[in-house]
This record gives sequence, structure tokens and C-alpha cells, in this order.
Amino acid sequence: MDTDTGTDAGTGTGAVEPAAARRMWHLLEPVHAVVYYAPEAYEEAAALGYGTGERWPAYFAWRAAPLGAAGAEETTAAFHSFSPDMVARYVPESWRIAAPDAVLAARTRAVTRTYAALLGPGADTPGVAEAATLARRVAGAAVPAGPLSAANAALPWPGEPAAALWQAATVIREHRGDGHLRALREAGLDPVESLVSFAAIGAAPPEVFASRGWTPTAWEAARSRLAARGLVDAAGAATEAGRELRAQVERRTDELAAAPWRVLSDDEREHLAKALEPFWVAAIGSGLLPGVNTLGIGKV
Repeated sequence: MDTDTGTDAGTGTGAVEPAAARRMWHLLEPVHAVVYYAPEAYEEAAALGYGTGERWPAYFAWRAAPLGAAGAEETTAAFHSFSPDMVARYVPESWRIAAPDAVLAARTRAVTRTYAALLGPGADTPGVAEAATLARRVAGAAVPAGPLSAANAALPWPGEPAAALWQAATVIREHRGDGHLRALREAGLDPVESLVSFAAIGAAPPEVFASRGWTPTAWEAARSRLAARGLVDAAGAATEAGRELRAQVERRTDELAAAPWRVLSDDEREHLAKALEPFWVAAIGSGLLPGVNTLGIGKV
């Protein structure tokens, strides 16, 4: 494994508009997320002993492994949006099936195999290596904002360019995610209220958020709390105040996510965006990713 951290500060401009950080997240998120749905990842998970009849046993293992053998409470706090009961079904059982180090090694194999399948020979080209180098500089500049960004940033770097690019994308998106949790806390939204308020602005239908494991009772209680704050109406749709609060959360998230992008110049950032095109086109074109998701990409 290549353990160089790739933290050279480079020639960044020192100022990045929050909208630019959001645009780069839109490009990087499919690069990261496709692994959770890829057949190659399911095969690697099955080889470790995880059930593959649903995606959650492998998902919790893949995403939580950088934290070490974390318990349910720690994982719930890090993931934020999942109900504690759902997390407890998979953690710490994940680590009785396979140790975190074994999961991380399998995760790297899954990433490498997934992108070999999606891109063929294109997964090992100078352009991919260049994209990985640029993305690693951004990841190296991402001061850990929470447990998931810190844990992923501390991992050794894979030697394969596509896997290194995936890891950089993961550090960057978990840094953004940790900042998003900070923005939600600043807005006074607890985990289930965060989902209810997001559904209320049309980010995704409420049934999509059911994947986070909250009971109908918990969902309705959160909706009642938001209604008492004047954030949703009787039908559960966001009021003007509710929309403004969610817009504030998204602005704050973009502001916090922008900091590491200052390590690149405007030209370098555009070059990375162009280099990422084959990856996100392949990820989206694979049909593996859900058309409607809990992140609200394309909606907010």
C-alpha cells in the first residue's frame, strides 16, 4: 500500500465559492456511492460472511470499518440519520463476522473490481492517476470535521489509481457529511427531524427515508415537533420558515465543505471535474444507483 498522504498545499487561490464545493460533491458522490450497490462489492461481502439479501449488512461494514470495531452507539452518532434500533441490528454484529481490517482490505478490492468492471481499461490510465492525485490533495487539506472524515483520512492510500481516487472521494464526502451534521445541529434539528424536514421540502418522498429505520410513530412525533416550531404545515409540507431553515442548513454545509477545495487553483479544480467525468458517467450509467435518494442530489 502507498502510504504517502498527498497533503501538498499546491497553488490554491484561497477562495472557493460554496457553490463550487457543491458542484464537486455532485460529481464525486456517484464515484463514492456506486460501490455500495455494485455486484463486485456484494461478492466481496459474501466472501467475508455477510448476508447479501439486502444491502445493509455490507453497507454498515464498509462504511463503519474505518472507525474500528465501533459499537452501535458510536456508529449511530457518526451516521446520524439512521435509527439506533436499525444500527443495533448490524453493529457490533458486523465485527463478529469479520474484523475491521479484513473489511477494509475487502473494501479496497471491491472498489478496484467495481471500477475495472465499469471502466474496463479506462480504470488504469494516466488521466485516472492525475484525478487521484488532485483529489488526494483536496482530501489531505480536509481538516477532520468528525469521526468519519477523521477515520477515513487516517487510512493508508491504495496503490491502484481508481481505488486511490475512490478513497479521496470518500474522505471529501465524509468531511462534507460531518460538516452537514454540524449545520443540522446548529439549526436545532435532531436526526429524525433532519429527515422529516428534508422530505418536507421535496428532497425525496417520505417512503425513501424509511430506509433509515425510523418507525412511523417516531416520524410523526418529529413532524409534530417541527409543526410546533412553525416549520411544517398540517399536511407535513415545509412552511416558508421551514424552507428557509433548510436553505440555511445547505448554505452552511457548502461553506464548511468549501475549505479543502482552496488547495486547488480554479484551473486545477476544473481539470479534476473533467477527469471525473468518465467515473460519474459510468456510475450513473450503470443503473446501480437509485434514481431517488436520501441526499436530495438534483433536488436541492
